[in-house]
Amino acid sequence: MIPSPARLSINQETIRQWSLPELVAGCTAAGVGAVGLWRDPVREHGVRKTAKLVSGAGLRVSSLCRGGFFTAADPSGRAAALDDNRRAVEEAAELGADTLVLVSGGLPGGDRDLVGARGRIADILGELAPWATRHGIRLGIEPLHPMYASDRCVVSTLGQALDLAELFPAEEVGVVVDSYHLWWDERLPADLFRAGEGGRIVSVQVADWVTPLPEGVLLGRGQLGDGSIDLRSFRELTDVAGYRGPVEVEIFNPGLWARDGSEVLREVIERYREHVE
Repeated sequence: MIPSPARLSINQETIRQWSLPELVAGCTAAGVGAVGLWRDPVREHGVRKTAKLVSGAGLRVSSLCRGGFFTAADPSGRAAALDDNRRAVEEAAELGADTLVLVSGGLPGGDRDLVGARGRIADILGELAPWATRHGIRLGIEPLHPMYASDRCVVSTLGQALDLAELFPAEEVGVVVDSYHLWWDERLPADLFRAGEGGRIVSVQVADWVTPLPEGVLLGRGQLGDGSIDLRSFRELTDVAGYRGPVEVEIFNPGLWARDGSEVLREVIERYREHVE
């Protein structure tokens, strides 16, 4: 068997049809060394049980998704978000994850104040970051494509994510760099250099951009090599910026979920070698 690429990590959502034990068994058999996990299926399986399963197989948890959704304007919404994110930090620590990925949240209903929403993110991070540090977890702010700004993430560019992260020490808060969200941005090379120089890149994720989006904005990610992104150049830019960690394939695509999981994993590994490595 040809060894899997050394830096490849498989995000759990890429092969959503697999249970956690199937994911761990499949990745172990294929020689994949890391997985990115999601909170809901982990909690369904049991956090402690999942930690034992993954570590027992010799796998690394490259990230836990997701924390965030910090933009509520009312005190009760803010308190609920902080409580949930503290639990997410604890879960990440128990799993031995490298980072907790933060999707910052969209505009509250009827709100049009992007600047104010970003300010509320900074306020909650001020309370969450020390908590994460005490648990040995780095927080990773993930900028999402601008089409998500209204309902999911008011942080749309790597520069905006860095503006927030740099309010805190690099060992506390960094950024997540995802090809699907950032490939279009002409400022990306300069922002990656800025992120790398400051030691801020905590995770790199890849998926392709296909047109038209087959399943809308959330579930329209393309298989590696099927779309418009020069994924190898994207990965090389992160290397030049100094990132040496796992490269996580994160694809939300019902077409992949309808197929046999083993077949999808084989294809992802092949496409990673062809288009990313």
